[in-house]
Amino acid sequence: MSADDRIERVKTVYAQAVFGGDAGGLPDAERGLDAVEADTALARGQILHGRFLHDRAGGGPSPVEDPAELSLFERAATLYRALGDVRGEAEATFWIGCLHQVIRRDNTIAVPELERSLRLAATVDDKPTQAEALRHLGIAAHMAGRLDEARDRLEESSQLRRQIGALPGVAANMVGLAYIAAAQGRPADAKATLDEAYAIAESHGAHAIERQIEQARTEIE
Repeated sequence: MSADDRIERVKTVYAQAVFGGDAGGLPDAERGLDAVEADTALARGQILHGRFLHDRAGGGPSPVEDPAELSLFERAATLYRALGDVRGEAEATFWIGCLHQVIRRDNTIAVPELERSLRLAATVDDKPTQAEALRHLGIAAHMAGRLDEARDRLEESSQLRRQIGALPGVAANMVGLAYIAAAQGRPADAKATLDEAYAIAESHGAHAIERQIEQARTEIE
């Protein structure tokens, strides 16, 4: 049911309650609005996160975290949990972990959230969220110097992304895999990985990933 449908449902059950004396539909309509609120909170948080990443990539002053972002993701997670929407809760939990890792640089808090997101997503076979959680767990392992674990996580994330057709995401993962290959003393693998990543990114118009690949080439070579 769409957001518009849920709102129209409220109007109907309101009329039934006020004019027909039947308030039985109100709880269900309220849950519908909770679902709309959860979806909206998650989407608004993603907008703020996207704006942060875009500003950071722009080369200007370091962007500042929007204080509303975390509360939006937490509100979404709370509502999804109350609704029994495991898929939604898994996604919102991922974004909580992502914020702590990417914006706050705090893997101590981020990793448990990412691991919980991965577990929740696995129970409902939510491959996109699993792939995101695995990617960021790989990043955490890389930052901690656990290169084999980081490689495994990123490769597993890439496998899922290939299954769902998220090929620009595969290219993004390959940038990380190239850095890992270089750190493990496999320069030829690093170069080949970046070449393949660039071909994927170019064919899908993923210009931001192309820039990451060029930067990686400069740093690795």
